[in-house]
Amino acid sequence: MSETAVEVRSVSKHFGQGDHTIRALDDVSVTIGKGEFFTLLGPSGCGKTTLLRLIAGFESPTSGAIHLEGQDITDLPPNKRPVNTVFQSYALFPHLTVAQNVGFGLEMLGRPKAEVKATAERMLALVKLEALAGRKVSQLSGGQQQRVALARALAPQPKVLLLDEPLSALDLKLRKEMQIELKRLQHETGITFIFVTHDQEEALTMSDRIAVMSTGHIRQIGAPREIYTRPTSRFVADFIGETNFLTVEARGGAADLGAGTRIETAKTGRVTLAVRPEHVRLTPAGAAGALPATVTNAVYFGTDMHVYLTLQDGTEVVARQQTQADPSAEPAPGQTVGVTFAPGAVQLLED
Repeated sequence: MSETAVEVRSVSKHFGQGDHTIRALDDVSVTIGKGEFFTLLGPSGCGKTTLLRLIAGFESPTSGAIHLEGQDITDLPPNKRPVNTVFQSYALFPHLTVAQNVGFGLEMLGRPKAEVKATAERMLALVKLEALAGRKVSQLSGGQQQRVALARALAPQPKVLLLDEPLSALDLKLRKEMQIELKRLQHETGITFIFVTHDQEEALTMSDRIAVMSTGHIRQIGAPREIYTRPTSRFVADFIGETNFLTVEARGGAADLGAGTRIETAKTGRVTLAVRPEHVRLTPAGAAGALPATVTNAVYFGTDMHVYLTLQDGTEVVARQQTQADPSAEPAPGQTVGVTFAPGAVQLLED
């Protein structure tokens, strides 16, 4: 990133006092680049929405500072910040038309009527709703209302657009469509998007980078592939996708899992290894170098299936494999098989 859009410097946010103090954010720092699609991802209560509200100006930090393009905006009120927010509830005006909703913010800024009209038309074209400019929002579907809310937020050309779980009210099919649309809009406008979600698929699909949060801290920041393939902690590995956790003894500078998997480490004693289900390989029972395992269940998902296994030490492992053309060739409960792991796929976790 050559230029910085938002910089959060050692920000903490506490609610309450004394023994009742809640540390929503605890010394959080993050730098977000201009034109980046940056996602704050984590479970409910992790602090992601609080951080978004601090950037928007709806909350003030207990300590720390927030800079936007080099300017300290920590104490600026929301209406003085060049940012805009799209919420879970779209907050559209039912008595106004689609075009009037989009132009409302510009009118409040005192922009000329001709500019308001032209900008509204341009924004509606951007979200592919120009044909519905004269309709009332009550006549629109949920997905169309979402697009109107986006067009309204983009109309003033904010330097940063904040999105607080804006897809959560949509059904699954529409949510997937809007994921693609949001990324397209961000790419075409070049505006920095900061997106809040608890949905890992949304984060992996749209983001340039992801910050995974829990209990008021950022646990890891990275590109989607990095976060998925190289989680640095058990929390991140467990929250992003499905993961198998294996506990082994490390000695002599390495953790030896068997099945041809040996990972160098300075640690000694019990360590935790992680491997994704799609990197677990099934072999015939007794195959050289394979760990013996028993199939406990096999669940069909259409294009693939999840095979649930128990290793000899009692560790439970899930393997994901493509569905076979011949169902009789697929593993069956009670069957004994061998387990190996794709080269380089097993990772030693730091905590």
